[in-house]
Amino acid sequence: MAARINSFRDIASRYDVVLCDVWGVLHNGIAAFKEACEALIEARSRGLTVVLITNSPRPHPGVIVQIRGLGVPDTAYDRIVTSGDVTRALISAGQKKIYFIGAEKDFPLLDGLDVDMVSSESAEIIVCAGFFDDETETPDDYRATLAGLARRKIPFICANPDLVVERGHRLIPCAGAIAKVYEDLGGETRISGKPYVPMYRASLSEAKAIRGGIDLSRVIAIGDGMPTDVKGAQDFGLDVLYISAGIHAREYMNEEKTDETKLNAFLKSEGATPKWWMPRLA
Repeated sequence: MAARINSFRDIASRYDVVLCDVWGVLHNGIAAFKEACEALIEARSRGLTVVLITNSPRPHPGVIVQIRGLGVPDTAYDRIVTSGDVTRALISAGQKKIYFIGAEKDFPLLDGLDVDMVSSESAEIIVCAGFFDDETETPDDYRATLAGLARRKIPFICANPDLVVERGHRLIPCAGAIAKVYEDLGGETRISGKPYVPMYRASLSEAKAIRGGIDLSRVIAIGDGMPTDVKGAQDFGLDVLYISAGIHAREYMNEEKTDETKLNAFLKSEGATPKWWMPRLA
């Protein structure tokens, strides 16, 4: 069973590198979690290297601006690696006529790439960064269009594997939910970000650029998402600190209190074996 900790400083001496999720751990889409930011600032002051690792479809310069605006201090981390950074490499290696699914804020994903945005009828490849409007749409709103693309065997690049994220006290669907519909329709998907290996290799490369050599036994991943943060880090062989008050809190929390029996049952049902857990990073 995962061990409950009260403060990240309880375990910080065991590690040299922190790979920390962003949305759900450092902020909720509306405001930063102050104590989480302070925990990472203190970890860095003790000599740990902090790499933020996020399934945001934006390249990292845009995420820096975004989280700064939410109140995450620059001093809370050393580097950021985004799913968007990894996705750009996939796009560059693929077809050039793109049917793009996402909001205007996601357009920087394509900046500087030699591609054309076309209609679904003319597409050679699909790039999905999110919903056109994630406040009102559901994945099924895309089913009819995706069915036609799947019949034509058009590949689908997903820039964000997350199914949902927190926005305040609500759960908002992400690009991964659309990718799942496409897979259900028999379509081919190419997915970057967590839990996939290239995301972890890219993140550790950033840490190595700062520290030199890295001992994987002294790397800890922090996150709240089972299919992304926890699975990805486990599969890569990393210790995990699970943040339990994130997107899965409804499974075992009531009025902000954790039922540990339900929590352990949930972790077991998910095949999750985090080394540590705490409700919020602090």
